[in-house]
Amino acid sequence: MITQGVEITTQCNDCGGELTRDISQFIHCGKVWWGIEGSCRACPTAWCEQDSGGTTPEEIRQALLTEHGPALLHLAGLEPSLVPVLHALREMYGHSPAEARAMAHELRTTGLTGTLVEMEFAAAGLRRRSVAVTVGPPTVTRHPAPG
Repeated sequence: MITQGVEITTQCNDCGGELTRDISQFIHCGKVWWGIEGSCRACPTAWCEQDSGGTTPEEIRQALLTEHGPALLHLAGLEPSLVPVLHALREMYGHSPAEARAMAHELRTTGLTGTLVEMEFAAAGLRRRSVAVTVGPPTVTRHPAPG
């Protein structure tokens, strides 16, 4: 199972104490899931939320991206036919043909970026269609310092 998480400490709205939130995103049974567990150390405030499918709330995505940085999904090896790429993108995301084509273009040129879990999910769908891809950190172009 691919998973990524972060622990964030904030102030409790109920008592002003220290509130700890465990935020996670993971792949389970072929879906991207997200979860938040929160508990206050000073009062009984506590909760747990979890959901799958659809879009991960932006607050969760941003917390993961801030903590771990983005992951990059790009094509590996020879340029594949566009047909299996389009089929995979439409299957995974329910995109229209135009949306899938735009996403495929981005994948072919700059690569797709997102959380590690999101990019591993996309990679698995593309690999099921025999499209060779890799997931890793975004490449950084370094320029020599002026000398």
